[in-house]
Order: sequence, then structure tokens, then C-alpha cells
Amino acid sequence: MITEERIKKPDWLRVKLPTGENYLKVREIVSKHKLHTICQSGNCPNMGECWGAGTATFMILGNICTRSCGFCAVATGRPLPVDLEEPKRVAESVKLMGVKHCVITSVDRDELKDGGSLIWSETVKEIRKQSPETTLETLIPDFRGDWENLQRIIDVAPEIVSHNMETVRGLTKQVRIQAKYERSLEVLKRLKLGGMRTKSGIMVGLGEKQEEVLETMDDLINVGLDVLTIGQYLQPTRKHLPVVEFVKPETFEMYKKAGLAKGFRYVESGPLVRSSYHAEKHLF
Repeated sequence: MITEERIKKPDWLRVKLPTGENYLKVREIVSKHKLHTICQSGNCPNMGECWGAGTATFMILGNICTRSCGFCAVATGRPLPVDLEEPKRVAESVKLMGVKHCVITSVDRDELKDGGSLIWSETVKEIRKQSPETTLETLIPDFRGDWENLQRIIDVAPEIVSHNMETVRGLTKQVRIQAKYERSLEVLKRLKLGGMRTKSGIMVGLGEKQEEVLETMDDLINVGLDVLTIGQYLQPTRKHLPVVEFVKPETFEMYKKAGLAKGFRYVESGPLVRSSYHAEKHLF
């Protein structure tokens, strides 16, 4: 059950402020090319570490989302028109940064007939054209279950395709207001049937029970998921869902062991883990 009581953040969730030459270089490139990153829009706690290593997760299709998920710091509203030059701009930045493994995500664009899938497809093609040695992970929306739009992702065949469940079945309506648990499972199932290496992530600390997390793992194994990430939910603002529990590191370790025993090829589980954290390791 989700409550309004705020609880103190434990010591194991403290992170260093972003600093260093590489961090400043990435920030300059992102600003110069007018790029959106989920690192910034999502208030990611690992931004200093990842940017310091010269990597970033690019967010395409603008920085205004048509959905209003209770956990997400990205703004909700009416998005600006699609920028047809964005794929080239992102690809130029990837090349300039010398990114070896690139993660691309996006806001939901439910107002578009193609759900943004055409820009998705062009972005992958343009990065491959300019940086053919760069491997790609695409963290995609559910496209409202329009499988023609999903097929565009399969057709350009990123090395990894990720779609996040975000939470357990029982909390989906509260956490992902416009999403459906079964639809997300179907997205991952169709990706796997399309030959993709698949990945998903969930947050804990929203009031779920341990057995619900394990049940979600079973559901994901049943659709052939390869990689699972589990991280602590952190409340972006007082307007978002509150943290019910700060899950202890030993519980994350238990989830990792349980996931590997169930058959996932890779499990990234820890308080500060996010879906694109250590993404280069998930290529295996």
C-alpha cells in the first residue's frame, strides 16, 4: 500500500556530485547539440559516473511526455512537433563523443499515429551510418500495443531492445497510469519472437512484496527475457509517488541470485541501478 509518509534516505543511497573533465565534455556536447538525455530529465543518480566515463543515454522525440506516470520526473503535457533532423543530430553527437555502446530512449508520443517509431528507426539507421562500430540499446515505449510500430524497431535490429515493466502487476495502475502489465509482457514477447535480445527493469520500494517481485521475474522468464535490472525507486518531487521502503542491499543481492537461478542471462540489482546502468555489460 502506498502512503504519503516520507522516510529518511539511507547512507547507501548517497552519490558523489558529478565532476571531472569527461563529465564537463559530455555536458558541453549535450548542450551544444540541443540534445535531451534521460540522465538529466530523469534526475538519474548515476549521471556523474556515466558522464564521467563519457557515456550518456539519449532521449529522443522531445522532453515532454504524453503520459503521467507516478514515478517519472519527465514533464507531462502536449509535446512539440517532431524534429525530423533529430536522428542526424543524435548520430553526430554519438560520433563526436566516441560512444562505443549507445543507449537511446524516448518519451511516449501517444498523439502520433506511428508513436514516434519512424524517428526511432531513422535514429538507429543514422547512428549506424555515422558510427558503424557503435553497438545500440533501444529502451522503447509500448507504442500502445500497435505491433506495426513495434515491428519498425525489430526491423532495424538494435543489439539490445529494452522495455521496462517498472513495477509488479498489483501496483501497475498506480505507478504507470496509462500502461498495462500484460501489454508490456506482450511487447517483450514479440521482441523475443522477432529475434531481439531483450531487457526489462523494475523499481522496488513502492510497496511491493518480495513474492510479487519474484512473480514478476517468472512472468518475464516466460516471455524469454534475457536481462533484468532492479533498482530502488527514488521520489523525484513531492508531487510524485512517495517511497514506501528503502530496500536493503542484501535484499537486492537476494533478488539477483533468485533471477539468475530462474534463468536470466544477466541480472543487475542494487539500490542505484537504473535500466541503462552498466548497459555495455549486457551485450554478453
